[in-house]
Amino acid sequence: MTASAAFPHVPAAPVDLRPLGVVDIGSNSVRLVVYRGLARTPIPLFNEKATCALGKGLGETGVLNPEGVALALKAVKRFAHLARRMNVGKLELVATAAVRDAWDGRDFVRALERVSGLPVSVLSGEQEAKTAALGVLCGLPDADGMVADLGGGSLELVMLDQGRFGDFATMPLGILRLSEASDNSRVRAVDIIDEHLAGLSWIPKGRGRTLYAVGGAWRSLARVCIEQMHYPLHVLDNFAISRVEALRLIEVLSRLSRKSLESIQGISRKRLPHLPMAAVILERLLEEVRPETLVFSVYGMREGRFFQNLPPEVRVQDPLISSCSELARSAGRFPEHGEELMAWMAPLLPNESVEQARLRRAACLISDVFWSEHPDYRADQAFHRVLKLPFMGLNHTDRAGLALTVYYRYTSEGTDDWAMRAASLLDETRLKRVRIIGHALRLGHTVTGGAPGLLGRSALSAKDGVLTFHVPEDDPIFLPEVFGKRLEKLARAMGLEPKLALLPPAAQG
Repeated sequence: MTASAAFPHVPAAPVDLRPLGVVDIGSNSVRLVVYRGLARTPIPLFNEKATCALGKGLGETGVLNPEGVALALKAVKRFAHLARRMNVGKLELVATAAVRDAWDGRDFVRALERVSGLPVSVLSGEQEAKTAALGVLCGLPDADGMVADLGGGSLELVMLDQGRFGDFATMPLGILRLSEASDNSRVRAVDIIDEHLAGLSWIPKGRGRTLYAVGGAWRSLARVCIEQMHYPLHVLDNFAISRVEALRLIEVLSRLSRKSLESIQGISRKRLPHLPMAAVILERLLEEVRPETLVFSVYGMREGRFFQNLPPEVRVQDPLISSCSELARSAGRFPEHGEELMAWMAPLLPNESVEQARLRRAACLISDVFWSEHPDYRADQAFHRVLKLPFMGLNHTDRAGLALTVYYRYTSEGTDDWAMRAASLLDETRLKRVRIIGHALRLGHTVTGGAPGLLGRSALSAKDGVLTFHVPEDDPIFLPEVFGKRLEKLARAMGLEPKLALLPPAAQG
């Protein structure tokens, strides 16, 4: 089932515009993320992390790190005050493995509640695992395979069957805890990991499917992989590689010097000491689960809590179409023109799949949101914005295709180096389709100026090697001198000859 079939295109539901905040009190860090209202896509207004290492020494002492407790209390107090100044409608404080497992966890929770004036939810292992999986489902509603969420104190695994929860486990294999338990020995760490995985009889259910890697340490690993592969898209979300390639890259990573790792943009120096252990955990998972594909997700527990707060009528929206519709409403000149373009060009693309139609709708919706950019740079700016916008529900091939479609909506002969790199992710059939849609968008906007209610008076048809544009007779809006070259370029992209046909008044829509 495609994402479109599971989450049909539905009218936008009313959105609670009050910000929602989540304070994630983890084993290694405490983070506040404030989201811009309860729209379908979680857009962060503010994101700040304090590294507190609450779980440091927990395996040996059974109590929270005293220095970390002091840092965490200061951070949470600051976050609570900031949230009030930001007029956050709801602020959730959520604690995970370290607080859950520590003997003094309850005392710490009471202290947190005193400094914040808010209740603290301590998630059980099951709740933590399923909330992280909900974060993945927030972006990929039909995710299928195993979600692995790596934190400082624990590793959560959850099976997903086309978006439905299955088996789950939580294990004390977080980076801090495993590093201490193994004394940073790779051999001992492997033995500890294997001992825990051996107790999960359902591990084989993940074979040949997808492993979704969640957590900051693994996002840093993804950055290393992108750098080593010279990958054309520097986008972390839904970065996907095969299991074989992932294992090869982990081996390469094990040989990189600290200086080489420090040179990779986007990797925090505080993350660097944890990368080797994060790589060991991922390596053992890949070898035991044997998925076909590894996908890195930037969405996890915090986005799962966000998703839980969404009204049911918002949850069922397609995340991509919802985002594009909202972007069109907020930045476009005539938002309703997108759906008109969708219907108008449909005859050019018969027999398209539901998923192809979904991606075409997304392109139509956002085809005019970059109108205010300088004309000389509009195509390039539109491409780079779409490539990096926080759209959910897109793999990298789809993201590159959507960005290129909007690119060709503004230019016929692109020369942007990054656009050419993105094109390398698409096969020739897909690239031809992208160009056709882009040129059709350009023709449609040229004819109407983006004004609604005009396209329906014309029609496109492709038959017997000819692309025919049927336009109203004696209508000054449909002036061939304005759109003639655009029609020719669309026809050339389709491998057809252009033709203009005049519709008599009785045949006009």
